[in-house]
Amino acid sequence: MADNYAFIDSQNLNLAIRNQGWVLSFRKFRRYLLDKYDIKKAFMFVGYLSGNESLYTTLQEQGFIIIFKPTLILPNGKVKGNVDAELVLHSMIEYPNYDKALIVSNDGDFHCLVEYLEKQEKLLKLMIPDRHSYSSLLRKFRPHFAYMNNLRHKLEHIKKERQ
Repeated sequence: MADNYAFIDSQNLNLAIRNQGWVLSFRKFRRYLLDKYDIKKAFMFVGYLSGNESLYTTLQEQGFIIIFKPTLILPNGKVKGNVDAELVLHSMIEYPNYDKALIVSNDGDFHCLVEYLEKQEKLLKLMIPDRHSYSSLLRKFRPHFAYMNNLRHKLEHIKKERQ
């Protein structure tokens, strides 16, 4: 049995899914990763925001390993918390512990990581949240792509109706 790990750019994933008009159920997503790709560990890279602790706890309870990046609040009020370096670093720290890696992002900044994993035959999949919006730097890895556009029916968060 293989030890496959996922490395997830949470902001990239969340924004791409929301831009398609739906909200991802992280519980369903974690189950999907396990069932479809045999993902033993799923690392979720998140910009830490005070006040979101209950969300972080919920994600951990659902089986994600949360890696936080400190955030900055810019003068215009926008929050900045780019997790790219953390994702690359942790995928290399964990490198001896997994057989294959699944990277979840559409960001071309991960080109060098994906290229290295492919050359080492350790790239399981590059999961692209939106097939209509990803960096052209990633095109050469198309044989490894797994798009999320057609997963809405499996992974959408459905709000429970109040009785």
